[in-house]
Amino acid sequence: MTWNDTFLALFDRCLEQYNAGNTDFNSYYTESDLEFLKSIGYKPRELFDFIEDLGDAGEPSRSTALLVASVRRDYFYVVQGGQHSSHEISKSDLPTFGDLLGGISYLPRILKKARAKLAGELDPDMMYGCGGDRNFLKKHGDIHLADFLRNIWACDGDDAKVISYVQSRINNAK
Repeated sequence: MTWNDTFLALFDRCLEQYNAGNTDFNSYYTESDLEFLKSIGYKPRELFDFIEDLGDAGEPSRSTALLVASVRRDYFYVVQGGQHSSHEISKSDLPTFGDLLGGISYLPRILKKARAKLAGELDPDMMYGCGGDRNFLKKHGDIHLADFLRNIWACDGDDAKVISYVQSRINNAK
């Protein structure tokens, strides 16, 4: 089985448990599942967040969850050499909802979350791809969660490139 098939099988199994009323995500995983998640740079809560949102809000889709996991996995292997970061950002490290970057509110917040998601540094109680993130990306050029992550990676810490990317998506959507 390739990693993506393993991911989707695990996703489906966990979604089935969630839809059956089990909200204790820690009970979803076998030792083998936990090893698999660790091998792709994922934390158990990260997978659950996508399952919970899909179960409750109908989005993001399982394919979106896979694409986001793919970007994280690639970053984990290419940039981090398969080594997990020991750093973790907390909610207090995030910019507020109204903070601006390039005149765009919420951009500093989602940017910090995206960078932390790439590096596997999000506190388990925070989600990259939450409803607020999805709303921001939809309103700013209908950017896909995985595409935003890949572009943040490609911008390599250059906020001006991020602003340009988001502004170009807004302009192209008009």
